[in-house]
Amino acid sequence: MHGVVGKSARIAKAGLSAAALILALGWGPSAANADEAEAKALFKAMSDYLASQQLIAFEYDTNLEIVTTDQQKLALASSGTVTLSRPDKIRATRNGGFAEVELIFDGKTLTLLRKTDNLYAQVEVSGSIDHLVDELREKYHRPVPGADLLTSNVYDQLMPLVVDTKDLGSGVIGGVECNHLAFRTEEVDWQIWIAMGERPYPCRYVITSKQVAGFPQYTAQIRDWKAGDEVAAGDFGFKNQTNAKKVEPSELPDMDELPDSLAPGGKPQ
Repeated sequence: MHGVVGKSARIAKAGLSAAALILALGWGPSAANADEAEAKALFKAMSDYLASQQLIAFEYDTNLEIVTTDQQKLALASSGTVTLSRPDKIRATRNGGFAEVELIFDGKTLTLLRKTDNLYAQVEVSGSIDHLVDELREKYHRPVPGADLLTSNVYDQLMPLVVDTKDLGSGVIGGVECNHLAFRTEEVDWQIWIAMGERPYPCRYVITSKQVAGFPQYTAQIRDWKAGDEVAAGDFGFKNQTNAKKVEPSELPDMDELPDSLAPGGKPQ
């Protein structure tokens, strides 16, 4: 009996000591609330900055981590460029080990060019970049990882689903000091590193799926950020310089970052 009482006392004492340490370090409830408010404020500042830029251009590197049916985790890398003119023009490229693709939107027509097969498809889509992102995801079932960062109000797009927020301090991405924030929703966890200073642009964006076995993860890292007068005049019209064959959108092979052998229903090589 004395041993049980003594053990309980030691556990209680350890718990009190831990609680005292947490409070001393400023991680009590009030600190957590302040931490959440600060994180949301930093994210809102990034959203407002992005919305205020009519012209944006950057390069990016992505890393798509997947888990195979035999529980092997693989990482697929690609790189690309984005040039955006608000509210309704964008040109984006992606070059990976399995596909080289380009997306061009001039506010009226969307062109999807799969350079790997020298094929392209076009559809009429009128409206803003926000509308284009919705159409790609909902109507054409084309995944656009990270495209939320291109919309006109990133905060309103992402924050309503958030159930947990953390300010993780600072980090350095590509030599740029950033604020590191983490957010949770019911379906995904996501992190973002935002450049400190007058240009709070996103430097890294990580999305982790919690509802898929193995917790697959998508990472986009942004470099060579340009905005406003730094961006050269862009051409958002499609010019078929390689005599690519035009096909129906349904005939265009998938333009995601998975090889056929790893796509759902695919066969291993």
